Amino acid sequence: MMTDPIADMLTRIRNSVLIKAEKVDIPASRLKVEIAKIMKEEGFIKSYKIIKDKKQGILRVTLKYTQDNRPIVEGLKRISKPGRRVYVGKDEVPSVVGGMGIAVMTTPKGILTDKVCRREGVGGEVLCYIW
Repeated sequence: MMTDPIADMLTRIRNSVLIKAEKVDIPASRLKVEIAKIMKEEGFIKSYKIIKDKKQGILRVTLKYTQDNRPIVEGLKRISKPGRRVYVGKDEVPSVVGGMGIAVMTTPKGILTDKVCRREGVGGEVLCYIW
């Protein structure tokens, strides 16, 4: 049994970027699909799709690289862990790498980035940083 599926997703993406893989397969869940959707909207990945199988499904993420083959995703960091949850109020929403990265947060309004949280005026649990 896996205790932290989000950390597993981030580690799979991090490892795939290190070996310059084109795609990475991750066991799917609604939360992981929402994180992939945010990564696509923010331009960190090319695309994602859900492949049906007999179990929970597979989330296939297509990674994105620059013209000179450098990865767009430079870093991924899990913030809130199962043993230590990290919550912030609407006034304490973190900024990642001076605004160059994003913080993915769960809020009462859904899974949002730090920029959207500031605009909407909501706080929540900080899931991870992506830069």
